[in-house]
Amino acid sequence: MEPAVLGGKLASGLITPLLKKLFVPEGPGAGLVDKPVRLSHLVSFKGEKRTLTEKDVHKLADRLVARAVDSPGEAPFPLDEQTAVADALARRLLALGDLDMDDVQAVRLGHRELARQLAHGAPAPAGLSADAGHFLGNATEWACLQILEFFTRRSTFVARTLVEQTRHQTELIARVDELIARTPRPGTHDRAFERRYLSYVAEHHNHITIYGIDLRDSPDRWPLEVAYLSLEATEEHSLSEEHPGARYDRQLPAEEALSAHDRVLLRGDAGSGKTTLVQWLAVTAAGDGDRVPYVLPLRTLLRTGQLPSPAAFLAATGCPHSPPEGWAERVLTAGRGLILIDGLDEIPSADRHRTRDWLLALIRAFPGNRWLLTSRPTAVRPDWLSSEGFHELTLAPMRRPEVKTFVERWHTAAEAPEYEAPLLDSLRTKRDLARLATNPLMCGLICALHRERKGYLPTGRKELYDAALTMLLARRDRERGMGALEGVELGEEAQLEILQRLAYALVLSGRTEMDVETAEGIVERCLPTVASAAGQGDAGTVLRTLLLRSGLLRQPAVDVLDFVHRTFQDYLGARYAVEEGHLDVLISRAEDTQWEDVVRMAVAHARPRERVVLLRELLARDEPRVTLLALACLEHATALDPAVRAEVEARAATLIPPRTTEEAHALALAGPLVLELLPGPAGLTDPEALAVTVTASLLGTVEPEAAFAVLRRFGKHPDFAVRRQLVGTWDRFDTREYAVEVLDRLDRSDLYIRCDSDEKYAALRLMRPWLSVTCVGSRSVPEILAAVAEPAVVETLSVIDNPRLADLGVLSPFSSLNRLWLHRCPEIQDFAPLAQLPLTEMWLSGIGHIRGLRELRSLTWLSVNQVLPGDSLADSLPVDAPLEYLHLRADTVSGTGLRGLGRWPTLTTLRIGESGRPLTAADWREVASLPALTELQLEDELSGAARSTMPELPGVRVEQL
Repeated sequence: MEPAVLGGKLASGLITPLLKKLFVPEGPGAGLVDKPVRLSHLVSFKGEKRTLTEKDVHKLADRLVARAVDSPGEAPFPLDEQTAVADALARRLLALGDLDMDDVQAVRLGHRELARQLAHGAPAPAGLSADAGHFLGNATEWACLQILEFFTRRSTFVARTLVEQTRHQTELIARVDELIARTPRPGTHDRAFERRYLSYVAEHHNHITIYGIDLRDSPDRWPLEVAYLSLEATEEHSLSEEHPGARYDRQLPAEEALSAHDRVLLRGDAGSGKTTLVQWLAVTAAGDGDRVPYVLPLRTLLRTGQLPSPAAFLAATGCPHSPPEGWAERVLTAGRGLILIDGLDEIPSADRHRTRDWLLALIRAFPGNRWLLTSRPTAVRPDWLSSEGFHELTLAPMRRPEVKTFVERWHTAAEAPEYEAPLLDSLRTKRDLARLATNPLMCGLICALHRERKGYLPTGRKELYDAALTMLLARRDRERGMGALEGVELGEEAQLEILQRLAYALVLSGRTEMDVETAEGIVERCLPTVASAAGQGDAGTVLRTLLLRSGLLRQPAVDVLDFVHRTFQDYLGARYAVEEGHLDVLISRAEDTQWEDVVRMAVAHARPRERVVLLRELLARDEPRVTLLALACLEHATALDPAVRAEVEARAATLIPPRTTEEAHALALAGPLVLELLPGPAGLTDPEALAVTVTASLLGTVEPEAAFAVLRRFGKHPDFAVRRQLVGTWDRFDTREYAVEVLDRLDRSDLYIRCDSDEKYAALRLMRPWLSVTCVGSRSVPEILAAVAEPAVVETLSVIDNPRLADLGVLSPFSSLNRLWLHRCPEIQDFAPLAQLPLTEMWLSGIGHIRGLRELRSLTWLSVNQVLPGDSLADSLPVDAPLEYLHLRADTVSGTGLRGLGRWPTLTTLRIGESGRPLTAADWREVASLPALTELQLEDELSGAARSTMPELPGVRVEQL
C-alpha cells in the first residue's frame, strides 16, 4: 500500500492531534537557546518536558495500525501480525528521540530519507511477512511526511530556517571570498591586459604621415582621426535576382568592408591608402572594444622566417606588452578577433603560398573572427582566396571630390590656406597633374611641392618624384636651419647614390625590409665611390644619418630598415638599374608583378636608345600582360623613337578592343592611356562593346573626363548588356552630368534606374521618363513623386529600405504600375488600396503586415519572403488571382505549410524554399493537385528530408536551384 493510499485510510481529525503529541509545545522566538535545536529536545518522551510516555507512543502506534486494518477494503497484511507491526512502528517513532539532527535538517532530508533513518535505528522484527514489512515501511514514510509537515507549520521553524540560511550563506561567502583571493577568477587578467593592449593599439596606430607637412617646423605625424580620408572600395556585385549572371561594380566606403564581410582581400595600388586603412580599422576597433585588433605586417612577420602562432602575434610585431598565457587563443576562440594582415605584395612570391596556408590554418582553427588581407592588385591572381569565403575588394583611386577633400585637409593641417585654391584650380585644368593625384601619397607630395615651390608644379611622374626627392633629401634640413648630424653632411647626389643601392638590393631580393647589418655592408662598399662622404664617418654612422634625416628610410623594428613607401624603393631601384646598365635584369623580371613599377620607372630614367631596347624586349616576350606593361611604359617615355611607339601601340591593338570583361579588367591596369585607344561603338561586336564600356568604367575614377567621353559614345547602343553597364557605373561620375549626357540617351527597354541619394533623385527629374524605377532609402511617397516627372508612365516600381512607406493608397498616381517590389518596408499595413492598380507581378519581403493581399485579383506572378498568417495559403494570398508563378521563400510557409495551394489551378511554375516546418506528404499532395504545373523549382536550402517525401510528378520539370 502506497503512503498516499495509506494516508487516505489514516487521515482523520483524531489522528493528526495524536501525532502532534509526540512533540513538546513550541515556545516563542526562533528557538535558538539550544544550538542546534535537536529532535531529542522536541519529542515529548525525551528530555524534561515529558507529556507522553513510551507506553503512550505504543498506544498511538496501535491506534494508527488498527485504523488502517479496520478501514474498508482488503486488509494490508495478515491480522495475526497486527501487534508485531504496531510494536515495530512504535519503536520507529521512539527512535525520533535518538536522531542527531534538528527540525530544519530533518525537513531538508525529506520524509523518505527520514523514514530510512528511523528504520535503521529501530529495524523491524524478524519473521514479518512481506505484506507486513511493506505496510510498515509505508506507514513509517507516511508518519514522517506528517511529522515534517508539522515541523514546517511551527512558527519557530520559519525563523530558524532563515537563521540557518543566513549562517550558511555567510559561511559560503567567506569561503568563496577566500577562494577568489587565492585563485583570481578566470578572465580577470585577460580583461586587465586587454585594456592596456587596446590603449596601446589606439595610441600606436593613431597617426599618419602627410608628406611635406614636416617642413617649416610643422610636425610630420598627424592624428589619424583628423587626417584620415575615407576612400571607396570596389567589389563585383550581382545586378538583380532576375539576371543572376549579370554583375556590375559596386562601391562602398573602404572602412565598411569588414562590416559587410567577415573575410576580405583588399587590393590597392602603391600609395592608395591600404596601410592607413588598416590603422584606421585597428584604432576604431580599439575604441569600440567589441573586437581585439591585431595589426600584422607580413614583411615584419617573415623577417624571422617563421610565421607566428596567435600566441606570438604581439611579440612578432614588436608590441611591448606581454599577454597572459593563452590570451590570444581565448580571444580568437571566442570569435572576437580582428586580424589585419598588411602587405601580401611586400613579400616574395615564393612566400605567398606559405602565407596562404598559414592564414587558412588560422581561419579554420578559429572561425567566427574577421580577417583583412591587403595586397597590390596584381600580386596574386583573381579569386586567390574566394574559395575560402574571401570577398575581393579593390581600393578605388581617389575621385575629384576626394582629391578636393584631401587638398583642403592638407592645407588646413599645414596652415597654408593661401595655396589651397590655386592648387585646386591646377588639378581641375591640368590633365597630367590630375592623372597623378589618384592616391593619398601622390596627393600629399603634390600639395607639399606646390607649397614649397610657391605655386610651381612639375609635370610628369618622373619630374614629380625628382622634385619630391630634392625636397626630402636636400631642402628640408636646410630650410629648417639644421646642420650636420653626428658630423655627417651628405649632399643630394651622395644620398641618392647610397639610397638607390639599398633600394636595388631590396628589389633584387624581392623584399621591402633588410637587416641593418646587411644595409651597413652595402653602404660600406658604396662609400669609396662617394667622394663627398669620404672621411665623414663609417658605414654605420652614414646609415644612421640617412635614417634620421633623409625622410625616405625608416626603422620599423630593431635592426630592420625599409623605405617609407614602396614607390620610392621602386623608383630608386630602377634608377640604379639603368645607371648600371642592368637592362637584361629588368627584362628577365618583367613577368614578376613586384617589378612592374620598377620597369615603368626604368623607362622613365633610361636614355632614348635604352628605352628602345627595353620596349622591344618587352614586346618580344609576346605575352599579353607584358605587352600591356610596355603600353603603360609609354606614359613615361618622354622621348622615344616614333617607330617603336607605333610598334607598341600596334601590338596593343591585338588587345584592344577587349573582348571579355576579364580582358577589360586586365586592360584597365595599363592606366588612363588606354582610354585614348578605345574604339567604338562603330565596328564593334556586342561583347566587344560591353568590354570597352567596362574598361572605361574602371578607369572612370582615374580619368573621369576621358572615361566619360568614351562612355558617352555608347549612349545609343542597342545591346542590353552594354546599356546595363552604363546604368551600373553611374556612381563613378558626376551625377547630374552623367544622367543628362549618358543615361538620358539610353533605350530604357528592360532597364531600371536606381535612386539612392539626393543627387540622383534630383537628376531623375531632368531625364525622360523611366519605365522602371528603384527607390532606396527612407523617403516619403510625395518626395518620390516629386522626382518622377511622369508617375503615370512608370510600369515597374521597387521600394527598398523605406520605413516611411505605410499607406499604399498614396501610390495611386502610378496608374500604369504592373510590377511592384517592396523590400524592408516594415510599416506597410494593408495591401487593399493597391487593388485599383493594374498589378500583375509583386515581390514582397520584410513587410509589416500582409492584410488585404487577397484583394489583388489581377496578379499572375507573386514572390513572398515572410511568414504568412493563418492555417492555409488561401487565408492570405489572393485566391481569385490567376497566378501562374508563385515563389514561397524561406520560412514563408512555416505556419501554413502548402495547405490551400490547390486553390490556384492556373499555376505553371512553383518555387519553394526551406521552411521552419518541414514539408509533409500532405503538402506534396497539394502540389500534385495542380493541373497546369509544368515546372517545380527547389532552392538549395530545401532539406533532404523535405525532398524525400516528394512524390512523382508526371509532366513536371523539377529544377534544383
